Amino acid sequence: MPRYYFDLRDGTHLGRDEEGLDLPDMEAVQNEATRALSDLARDAIRATAALGVTRNLSIEVRDEQGLVMQARLQFDIKRLQKGQ
Repeated sequence: MPRYYFDLRDGTHLGRDEEGLDLPDMEAVQNEATRALSDLARDAIRATAALGVTRNLSIEVRDEQGLVMQARLQFDIKRLQKGQ
C-alpha cells in the first residue's frame, strides 16, 4: 500500500508531514486531505481575532515520487458595519 504525506500550508508557512499514512487509493487520499483541511481551517478560524484578515490554507499531498494532490481553502473576515 502506498504511503502519502500530508503537508500543511498556512500562507507561506509549510509544516511537513514526516510520518505519512498508508492509503489504498486516491479516493482515500482525497478523503484524508479533506478531513485534514477542514481541521486546519477550524483551528485557524478559532485563532483568528483580527479584522480584515485573509487566510490561505492548503494540504499538499505527496508520495515518494512527489506532489499528487492539493486541497486549498481561502477565507476572509471583514466586518461590514462598525461596532457590531
